[in-house]
Formats: sequence, C-alpha cells, structure tokens
Amino acid sequence: MAERSQYEELARQISAVGAVKRSLSRILPADCPSGSAAVLALVNRHGEMRMSRLAELLAVDMSVTSRHVAHVVDRGWLERSPDLDDRRSRILRLTLSGEELLGELGRRTADMFAHHLEDWTDDEVGQLNTMLARLKDSVGDCRAHATRTPAQET
Repeated sequence: MAERSQYEELARQISAVGAVKRSLSRILPADCPSGSAAVLALVNRHGEMRMSRLAELLAVDMSVTSRHVAHVVDRGWLERSPDLDDRRSRILRLTLSGEELLGELGRRTADMFAHHLEDWTDDEVGQLNTMLARLKDSVGDCRAHATRTPAQET
C-alpha cells in the first residue's frame, strides 16, 4: 500500500484534472455544450436506451437529462422513438448527424491531446491510458459506494 502522502498528492492531481476538462469543453462547438456531448457519447457507447438509463449513466436526475436530450433532439443529433415494450417510454438513438458530430468531436479531442502531449512518447500516453482506466475500475461508480470513507467509519 502506498504512503498516505501519495494519496494526498493523488487527490490534488485529480482535482487539477478539472483544467483538462475545461480545455476539452472549450473545443466543443458553441451549440454543443459538454452535457450534450456526454449524452451523445453515452448513447453511442451503450447503444439505444431509455431516458431513465441515460440519467443513470449521466449520474444526474431526470429533469437535467430531459433538458440535455431536448437540446440534442432539437439539433437533430438524437431521435426519440416509441418504446414498443412500454408506450409511455421513448427509446433514444443517435442520428447520422449525431454520429457525424461525434466523429468531429473525437477528431478535435484527439488533436487537442496530440498538441498538448506532443513531447510524450506513445508508451507514456499508453501508460496514462492504462493507469486512468485502472483508477476508474478501482474507484468504480461513486454512487454504488457508501458515502462514508473507511477513515470515517473508525
């Protein structure tokens, strides 16, 4: 197990990731805020889904999810179709326009990282990807864990 000071430094570094996220949001088109981009990315990654599932994946309530979905539907990037299993629900699907936008967002993101990490080797970028994926897997879904930390339980 690492020293406590290592975990404290990790907490500081993770907080600083906010600057990276802000840089990513600045490269988005004006009509595609980060919430909309997240909706499109999740529907692309997980396939068609109900709004309730999207709200779970976004970790926000239904009213916030509804606003994000309305925004992307209005722009033609996502469509809502009747759910054949439950007529009260709608199934969300990416449109061709949404897929094209995601492709453009992916190119912009890759270009931004390529520019800022141009002095990194392929191996270093690969190590960062591996470690971030491992961190995500180790921490898991924050909502699935108790709100108390082990230190608070003693």
